[in-house]
Amino acid sequence: MEAGNKLHSRLRLWEFPDQYVIEPADGSGAPCLDISRLDASMKLIDQVGECDSLRVPKIHPISGVVGMLKLLAGSYLVVVTESERVGSFLGHPIFKITSLKVLPCDHSLKNSPEEQKKMETEFSRLLSVAEKTTGLFFSYQVNLTLSSQRLHDLGAESKSLPLWRQAEPRFLWNNYMLEVLIDNKLDQFLLPVIQGSFNSFETAIGKDIVDITLIARRCTRRNGTRMWRRGADADGYVANFVETEQIVQMNGYTSSFVQVRGSMPFMWEQIVDLTYKPKFEIVQPEEATRIAERHFLDLRKKYGSVLAVDLVNKHGGEGRLSEKFASVMQHITGDEIRYLHFDFHQICGHIHFERLSILYEKIEGFLEQNGYFLLNEKGDKMKEQLGVVRTNCIDCLDRTNVTQSMIGRKMLELQLRRIGVFGAEETISSHPNFDDLYKILWANHGDDVSIQYSGTPALKGDFVRYGHRTAQGVLKDGWSSLRRYYLNNFADGTKQDAIDLLQGHYIVAVNRDMSRVPQKGGLEAVANFPVALAVVLLSFWFATMALKQAGSDYKHRHLFFSLLWTGICVGVAALVRANGRIFCNRPRLHKPRG
Repeated sequence: MEAGNKLHSRLRLWEFPDQYVIEPADGSGAPCLDISRLDASMKLIDQVGECDSLRVPKIHPISGVVGMLKLLAGSYLVVVTESERVGSFLGHPIFKITSLKVLPCDHSLKNSPEEQKKMETEFSRLLSVAEKTTGLFFSYQVNLTLSSQRLHDLGAESKSLPLWRQAEPRFLWNNYMLEVLIDNKLDQFLLPVIQGSFNSFETAIGKDIVDITLIARRCTRRNGTRMWRRGADADGYVANFVETEQIVQMNGYTSSFVQVRGSMPFMWEQIVDLTYKPKFEIVQPEEATRIAERHFLDLRKKYGSVLAVDLVNKHGGEGRLSEKFASVMQHITGDEIRYLHFDFHQICGHIHFERLSILYEKIEGFLEQNGYFLLNEKGDKMKEQLGVVRTNCIDCLDRTNVTQSMIGRKMLELQLRRIGVFGAEETISSHPNFDDLYKILWANHGDDVSIQYSGTPALKGDFVRYGHRTAQGVLKDGWSSLRRYYLNNFADGTKQDAIDLLQGHYIVAVNRDMSRVPQKGGLEAVANFPVALAVVLLSFWFATMALKQAGSDYKHRHLFFSLLWTGICVGVAALVRANGRIFCNRPRLHKPRG
């Protein structure tokens, strides 16, 4: 990257009554960025203006500028107020965003019509939800949106460009928010951010030190929350699409392996209706093959050969989706695209995850044929990854996490044998400290990805973390399931609107046909989170007491968990109407972008 394109790594924010000034504090002497609080206009100035008794600024250190959002009348600047270093990617420091702040540039709102002011206030409330976005990472020096292999393959000319111009748009979380800064040619203030996960550890194998890093990159094309973003859109972009890259660095060698996850690539949905598991609906089934073809064509262009591993149940509601997926894939599969169904619950149940070895035997040939990326001590490419495994379950969280961790483990063992660290029969589990750290790495990875999509850590995480299921893990899964139920029905609608607003999936406009939700009497008038949660907790307490008496009898266990969910649904349904959102007058986002 050329010197003139390098990002400012230290910044100081000056908040004046009429302007924001962002001053480089890295000793470069570079110009400051001036942003008007009246109309959000931007310009570069040589230095911060004079302060006096009428213009007393608030001064804060910030880590970077995320971008600018325009609502009905005002614009809003988004900055990183706090961050922490969490590791390095190919030798470059990586930072996690721990605090975002939205700064209004809305003084012009004073002259707006009253209706517009009300709407602006409603929309700006969504930004407070956006400030709580989790799993955001950045680097001042390296492009985090690209895998190690794609970064290595970049030409010299591309590597000299500003980071935002090198970035893969689908993994650039603030792509939409950067547009105003890009238009103003403010390259040194443009901070590319990804959403996902970043975890790493170092350990010794004999006399050698091995460094393992696990990165998740979440796609922004169909980003959202669990029940509010399912399946694919008309362009083949799927919900909860995440690229996971596992990197090992040792003795001068660098090797990486990439796999992906994503919702089944046709239109389907679950309408939130207060039931624990809303009915699956396939939408526009006649379009399914075309949409899936577009999805897999995109994967082929980016990753090479594709093996789609479908983990959903063969029967019941999931079975209808699986049957449709298999039917669609009959028209798509060939030498470069393959499909494999593996009924995770039927084969592994809830505790026998070691039976995933059956799956590995079926995909081992594909993995060995398509390999992984490998650089030697001199930085020369010795191997490249030629294809990718695409894994899905319903949520692409819990079953997918367990499966991907198994695949990652097998591939890491192959990489370490190739580097010459492991013998022919040596495995990660033969090194207890390495094994424990590796399990924790993948468990944290799964939790991070799950929290962003469902609001809770991953289920079945105890197996990934400890290698077996535990009583505590089962109870934790029960609690996480309860939280998911609440979030799906009473919180994720608002969060989805905030995501759509941040990422430009909808353009804000006044909907003049919108009317306020009428006030209800009786129980509806007092429906709120504390009351709903009290019902949920009471049901959970009774079920827990019953489980203690039931012992290990699985029939009793299933009976009491059924009673648990019945209690939840009946109790909450008595308090909240079944439109899936809390009673509030919240603006509706509309006008799809582009």
